[in-house]
Amino acid sequence: MINVAKIREDFPILKRTVHGKPLVYFDNAATSQTPQVVIDTIVAYYSNYNSNIHRGVHTLSQEATDKYEEARIKVQQHFNAKEAYEIILTSGTTHSINMVAAGFETLLKKGDEVIVSALEHHSNIVPWQMLCEKTGTVLKVIPMLENGSLDMNSYHKLLNERTKLVFCNHVSNALGTVNPIEEIIEAAHKVEAAVLIDGAQATPHIKPDVQALNVDFYVASAHKLCGPTGVGLLYGKQEWLEKLPPYQGGGEMIATVSFEKTTYAGLPHKFEAGTPNICGGIAFGAGLDYMNAVGFENIASYEHELLVYGTQELLKIEGVKIYGTTAEKTAVISFNVGEIHPYDIGAILDKLGVAVRTGHHCAQPIMDFYQIPGTVRASFSFYNTKEEIDVFITSLKRAVMMLS
Repeated sequence: MINVAKIREDFPILKRTVHGKPLVYFDNAATSQTPQVVIDTIVAYYSNYNSNIHRGVHTLSQEATDKYEEARIKVQQHFNAKEAYEIILTSGTTHSINMVAAGFETLLKKGDEVIVSALEHHSNIVPWQMLCEKTGTVLKVIPMLENGSLDMNSYHKLLNERTKLVFCNHVSNALGTVNPIEEIIEAAHKVEAAVLIDGAQATPHIKPDVQALNVDFYVASAHKLCGPTGVGLLYGKQEWLEKLPPYQGGGEMIATVSFEKTTYAGLPHKFEAGTPNICGGIAFGAGLDYMNAVGFENIASYEHELLVYGTQELLKIEGVKIYGTTAEKTAVISFNVGEIHPYDIGAILDKLGVAVRTGHHCAQPIMDFYQIPGTVRASFSFYNTKEEIDVFITSLKRAVMMLS
């Protein structure tokens, strides 16, 4: 069980007010808030052992290196990667996806096919479009259904011997839909295609086991896992990471350099050119420690309660339409009220202290499917409460009355 009152004490930002009202933060799908233990970790790094890593013989460098590599092991253990060197620390999910897309430029040829789902964030669409333009590869799309799920029958028909890569998010950022990634991965492997799963929206709610999933690449961001912005991970199976060329050239990713030839370092350094976000990596580990202490089963169970309660209360408001109504979804509610523009609702809610996200959520194809300009998105986390949902509902009713 979760002691929400105790957990809320760990998040200093939850004590603040916005426009004179207590903050109700329902924009967790964009970024989670940061517990004090992670803030303290950041302060401790800059106060006590701020130094560049891997290259120094002095004490501060050795301490920073040890902490950074300890964080990599925490990430490895959290996602159950077979080896620590299969974890590449990046600047975030977008960076991780672009690394894989750039690497596959040398592995694809004209006439090859790659498959992406209709539920993707732009970060898992645009890099593949760019890849296809450069290589002559054909981009195919898994269609979506009215309830916000994927048309899996169509997916199976798209797969063939020309399919080389499949890209899909674990959870839709716009709708909260949990995709059947086990089925997606297994079917892709039958035609010898590699699979990349965008786990940015799943990892705050679900603890993925990359070995059990048998996924080739899995990507995520620390800032949705109670960690800092500017850091994330790329998990890749060793055999795939060794096939891909380096993404960037520079220091750290080399074994030897001469003007005639450069040889590259082994994993993970081959993909980590330059000075990394050392403090961010260490704080990422602290964020994972915090969430694991709360317990992901506890988080999932409590957030489902919030989802059910929030959905129930929202549907009592006349004119509300919820997008994404699958049984398997995370604590995200994407909705509109009548013909009112979502931006207008969001702006009034902000004046009442309620933070939600409005717009297309970097998922324009989903909005085009529903023929809407965007939605209001309320996304809950384990530090939110039913009382906050009540405030949100009351504020929404006031906004609707003002805009009707």
